[in-house]
Amino acid sequence: MTRYAKLSPEDRILFRETVGSVRPVPHDRVEHNHRPRPEPRLSQDDERQVVDELLSWPEEPDELDTGEELYYRRDGVQNNVLRKLRRGQYRVSAVLDLHGMNVATARQALLHFLYTAKREHITCVRIIHGKGLRSRHKGPVIKTKVNTWLRQRDDILAFCSARPMDGGTGAIYVLLGR
Repeated sequence: MTRYAKLSPEDRILFRETVGSVRPVPHDRVEHNHRPRPEPRLSQDDERQVVDELLSWPEEPDELDTGEELYYRRDGVQNNVLRKLRRGQYRVSAVLDLHGMNVATARQALLHFLYTAKREHITCVRIIHGKGLRSRHKGPVIKTKVNTWLRQRDDILAFCSARPMDGGTGAIYVLLGR
């Protein structure tokens, strides 16, 4: 058994001055602080790019029926990819709900959503556009616009109407390129 030498009064004073004040530890477990990630801020260049995209999209009066199924596959994307997307076999990592928005607000929300998804390396999202049942004689306005807007983007590989449990023809799954 080793015995420790007694400390001289000078050594005790030196030790206390070096260590400083102490307090007892309540337990020996590590506590993790799980703070949410801070919301990323858009730079002026990002804001300018979003505005440019908003202004560059032409208005196209495509006509769709309320229950019409949407699907699109970019050239070079295999049929199997669209088939898996239709079956809901890709994990949806983010959802955007455009219900109740006007066209301008929906367009801006969609652009921001896609920009954020791309920045966070998300590959599959769901967009709820609704069926246009409250649009009366106009038909599904937002659904039509989303169909047009997504087809014009180079970063969209494919999209299709969602399964009934995820919104059916009132929502779409979107597969994003890297």
